Amino acid sequence: MKIRNYDRLTDHGCRESRRIVLDITEKTLQRLDSYRIIRSMTRLEGDILHIGTKSWDLSKKKNVYLIGAGKACNHMARAIDEVLGDRLTRGIAIVKIREDSDVFNKTEVYTGGHPLPNEAGYQACLKILDMVDNAGPEDLFIVVISGGSSALMSCPREGITLQDEIDTTDVMLKSGAGIYEVNAVRRHISALNGGMLAKRIRGRGAELVGIGISDAVGNKPTTAPEVPYEQYASTPMGPDKTTLEDARNAIRKYAVAERLPKRVLDFIMNAGPEYETPKEFKENTYFRINTLPDSCIYAKAIAEEMGLNAYILTSFLEGEARDAGTVFASIAREIQSFGNPFKAPCVILSSGEVTTLITDNSSIKGHGGPSHEMMTGFALAASGAPGACMLSIDSEGTDGTTPAAGAIVDSTTLSSAGENNIDLMDSLRGHSCFEALSVLGETVITGNTGTNLCDLNIMYVPAL
Repeated sequence: MKIRNYDRLTDHGCRESRRIVLDITEKTLQRLDSYRIIRSMTRLEGDILHIGTKSWDLSKKKNVYLIGAGKACNHMARAIDEVLGDRLTRGIAIVKIREDSDVFNKTEVYTGGHPLPNEAGYQACLKILDMVDNAGPEDLFIVVISGGSSALMSCPREGITLQDEIDTTDVMLKSGAGIYEVNAVRRHISALNGGMLAKRIRGRGAELVGIGISDAVGNKPTTAPEVPYEQYASTPMGPDKTTLEDARNAIRKYAVAERLPKRVLDFIMNAGPEYETPKEFKENTYFRINTLPDSCIYAKAIAEEMGLNAYILTSFLEGEARDAGTVFASIAREIQSFGNPFKAPCVILSSGEVTTLITDNSSIKGHGGPSHEMMTGFALAASGAPGACMLSIDSEGTDGTTPAAGAIVDSTTLSSAGENNIDLMDSLRGHSCFEALSVLGETVITGNTGTNLCDLNIMYVPAL
């Protein structure tokens, strides 16, 4: 099972509501697992490598390399490594958490830092650069990328230090900026991200085949993962949509100039067009196996198979996490009281990427992430909707700075917190929701899930 502490999560509170929400979550994560998807569309027959509807004759390739990064990279890279076997020359994968199941044939695995970069990720990037720089026109690179690669594949451009990149990431993530704005800044100070890896591979004349999971808010649902996707963009292996002007605007909009490292600020504000990230790679082949709306679409189908009425509220959810939780609690009350916008019982689904504003690190008293704060906000307001239950997880398996995917709470969580002398509002103020919800038995533990589609939020509202 993906949910490792299922029994603990269903031994208290609104048990039937919890079972419904967790069963939908479990089946959704199983269907989203990238290992299963890639293995279903990839095979090696003699010298011919088949990926989806395309094929490559490996007898015409001198070397076949695998590069991977992202929070779902464990599963993605393992699938390619298994298919290629001894035909793989060398692989390098940068993951967030390495687990016992990460057994590879010819792929070296490094544990990078996320949400903040670290030295191990940087050293792995240097090895990737060396591998690319020694490649030639007869070589093939298979690159597997999922969300989180911007931090895990951390390699600052010349003139900027790793600590500069760490500090920049920290400032931008706590500024309240959306992920597009965060990426606009950090991609332009990177030697690999924002398409710079693909640019380097092109410079060696080698071929690149990319397989990606897109966690960007606003992308259309996946319809045919086995068919090459011509509009692929962003991540280290594809063209970048963000611009230097986007980065400058983000710095101005969130008033972070004085908090950014001076070298980073000076570079972004003064960089000429020659430092813009690449915008086109017509020669590359890309497969996009999942996008952010897929999680809600799969969850809706699964809920309906369980005999439940299910509705997708939005796959564009953004904004302050705690406020989003309050809004969902108010929707639950509206459903139960007046049958708007849907009649109970029902399942309400949403996805996206909420954020948490932290302007002063001294205010942090513990650990947490957007999903933890969103569920704390829900718990504070959900007592007026008896039996209502909601789960919010970062679908890759770790939320913010915690080892938990997120949390599940219900209409009894607030009273349970009071019985345990836990002040949920204080945990929000101190950004220590993980500690509070852990004591209450509300944190969801999955480990690596094999996908990375940002936040998945599932709410069940029973009839009164």
